[in-house]
Amino acid sequence: MKSPAVYTPLISLVAWGFLAATGYAADPLVALRGCKFIPNEWADGDSFEIQAVDGVHHTLRLYGGDCIEWHVNDENDARRLREQRRYFGIAEYGGSPQASIDAAKAAGKSAAQETARALSKPFTVHTAFADARGDGKHKRIYAFVTTADGQDLTERLVKMGLARAFGVYRETPTAKSAKDYQENLRDAELIAAKAASGAWAKTNWDKLSAERQEQRKEDSELSLAAGTGKSSKVFKINPNTAARDELMKLPGVGEVTANRIIAGRPYRKAADLLKVEGFGTKTLERLMPYLQLH
Repeated sequence: MKSPAVYTPLISLVAWGFLAATGYAADPLVALRGCKFIPNEWADGDSFEIQAVDGVHHTLRLYGGDCIEWHVNDENDARRLREQRRYFGIAEYGGSPQASIDAAKAAGKSAAQETARALSKPFTVHTAFADARGDGKHKRIYAFVTTADGQDLTERLVKMGLARAFGVYRETPTAKSAKDYQENLRDAELIAAKAASGAWAKTNWDKLSAERQEQRKEDSELSLAAGTGKSSKVFKINPNTAARDELMKLPGVGEVTANRIIAGRPYRKAADLLKVEGFGTKTLERLMPYLQLH
């Protein structure tokens, strides 16, 4: 049972009224104070286990930030690592794919180590317990984490060049809007890149644009492929409950769009998806055969 002293609802009445009026009444955040970090071999900088003061364990996925993969266990992990290498402009670092992969994984490991250091003292978690299953191996929940010295963990990692400003956003514990939080993290990313911090120290700026363009081209081709074939319409996905990787099976839905769908929950009817950034009537028509809201 949740103790009021440990779990504190955090949402302004004004913000709640606005969200409810627009159909995007996200569940209110709850504060879990005095949490402990639980070391695990599988943990990443943005995904890790914690223990609340009531003894309950939770696996968290940070809002707003994405650390480089360093545990690559399957093809999906490998694709994600390649996309991250291209984002940071390090896909050709060291003159070979293996050198680039090793450098990227090292940055991912550094992020995990920094998270463990930052959370060596009791910290506060703010969460609405929204499902963030991600790769499906662990039941994760999205969360903001505030360190013992008052820092937002995602912002800390982005400033150090150990994460990119990328993922699911929502209103913060301090009532900062999702948009403002996203922009603040993007600013922090620019500062980290300029300072050549973390993974940005290995960026090839002459090739960064080409690498990102190659990723966009590949994403587009994969989306087209997902929308063809006789078997492409046999599955149904609930946009209110599906994990990111499940949403990415939808034709034309890449990781960015999947994250936007998750951030915009809940959806009472399919037409509510039109409020997701980048969604138009043609996109919705293409997805209708695959959607199941109940």
